[in-house]
Amino acid sequence: MARVRVPGWVAGLVGAVVLVGVWWLFSLTAFRPQDGTSYTPVPSPWAVVDWLFVQGNIAGAWGVFQPTITAAAIGYLWGNGIALLLATVVLVFPRTETVITQIAVVTYCLPIVAVGGISIVVLGGAKNPGDPSATAIFLAALVCVFTTVVGAILGFTSADKAALDVVRVYGGGRWTQLRKVRLVAALPAILTALQIAVPTAFLGAVLGDYLGAITAGVGPTLIRLQGQLDSAGVWSVFLLCAVFALVAYGLFGLLIRLVTPWVAGKAV
Repeated sequence: MARVRVPGWVAGLVGAVVLVGVWWLFSLTAFRPQDGTSYTPVPSPWAVVDWLFVQGNIAGAWGVFQPTITAAAIGYLWGNGIALLLATVVLVFPRTETVITQIAVVTYCLPIVAVGGISIVVLGGAKNPGDPSATAIFLAALVCVFTTVVGAILGFTSADKAALDVVRVYGGGRWTQLRKVRLVAALPAILTALQIAVPTAFLGAVLGDYLGAITAGVGPTLIRLQGQLDSAGVWSVFLLCAVFALVAYGLFGLLIRLVTPWVAGKAV
């Protein structure tokens, strides 16, 4: 019997419906408000929809997210730029691979909450209300380094040896091999690493704003809503963060398909 192939969007839609159903069930059973109070740590999906759309809080979402998105974008550029530079150094000077890989692993293993606490003391927050936080930029850059360094090094080393030998025979050095062969071979791996870094950088910026509550952005908004015991607002902001991260990740995936069509099996 032939298997019926379910389209990806259908599977995603079914999964989303099941997830919302489970969420609703838990909100009605396991997390019911205590007697004499209307507070519940897990609001129903309708409570979130009411907070966002009926009460109209979605209208001010851009003002909340703009500083955090700006910080994430700046940190993303810095972190991935440094990571690609380190990976390039490994190609030119192969003996440095162990040291640079260890540096990347250290950035991954550092407890980001502790690093964020130190960075808010050293770097501070935003200079003016509404500006991106220096701590958010730093944390967004930090969380990007490991993934991009590892992905770029693996991509660079996946180049075809025969193509490298051809460049060498015609007098090309390591830089020529890098430009003519290694970059082309490594492009899918590099772009995949950069795609993974998109939501990671955003979440790092969210944490930076959360630690530096004196600045505008998602973090201070979450702190304010938590202080008001507004669980529907907290869940709404978290869900908006997840939606933004997923959308940004998906858009970057489309960019990868356009830039490297041969990876998807399409004609160049």
